[in-house]
Amino acid sequence: MNIEKNSFKETKVIIVPFGFEATTTYGVGAKNGPKAIIKASSQVELFDEELWQETYKKIKIATLKTVVPPKSVFGAKKQLAGLVSKILREKKLPIILGGEHSITPLIIESYVKNGFKNFSILQFDAHADLRDGYLGQKYSHAAAMKRCLDFGGINLVQIGVRNISNENNELVFWRKNQKRIKTFWAKDKKRWKIAEILKHLKRNVYLTFDVDVFNSSIMPSTGTPEPGGLGWYEVLDVLCEVCRQRKIIGTDFVELAPIKNLAAPDFLVAKLIYKTIGYISRH
Repeated sequence: MNIEKNSFKETKVIIVPFGFEATTTYGVGAKNGPKAIIKASSQVELFDEELWQETYKKIKIATLKTVVPPKSVFGAKKQLAGLVSKILREKKLPIILGGEHSITPLIIESYVKNGFKNFSILQFDAHADLRDGYLGQKYSHAAAMKRCLDFGGINLVQIGVRNISNENNELVFWRKNQKRIKTFWAKDKKRWKIAEILKHLKRNVYLTFDVDVFNSSIMPSTGTPEPGGLGWYEVLDVLCEVCRQRKIIGTDFVELAPIKNLAAPDFLVAKLIYKTIGYISRH
């Protein structure tokens, strides 16, 4: 997946390693996520047996050199804005590798400033992330989706959530904003209908994927694991149809905190990203 020989002009998909970590409050290590994903990507088979294609031949991929993110949210915001804005101006698809989930609203702000005014955010996550800040940090990873919804013209569809708080006005905000937020709770996954998920998504969709949406038995490498998560094929079923029936305008994959000598979760995320690119390539 790490096809670095392609030039910026030749590529459609630009992978941006951005291991920003400043507001994590339990398990740490998300700053090491991009490096682990890129390392694991070299072991991902390039032929996709589901799509029956070598995806990298259909849609050219390039990975930017890893940069060391600033330690402050506002420093990260400035750096990400430059990277994302350049990619969008060149009409390419950015895939940002986090790092913690606080990077998502920073990315979304770049989209808004570059003329994206009416789109949906599809959030795979164990947590609602709708607090109005946490521990004094407005741009906490626990407030990522609340900060995204500070911008008008955006609605939010949440997949796999199994944790919402009654603190920091999170539950109050969720209840008051049901017209903008549709949550598909993990406890109800047997009753999910993909057509219902699609119904709540606008034509243009930004995908944000927190790896803690997975069951912790296959994804222990994350800072805030929750029991009762999703399986591999449950995630792919949704991703496949969303990518087929909607236009993905960008993605991020966040909150992988690698565990030493445990490569399987790193490989899972690398393969997930390659699968997602494959689904997108059919457009």
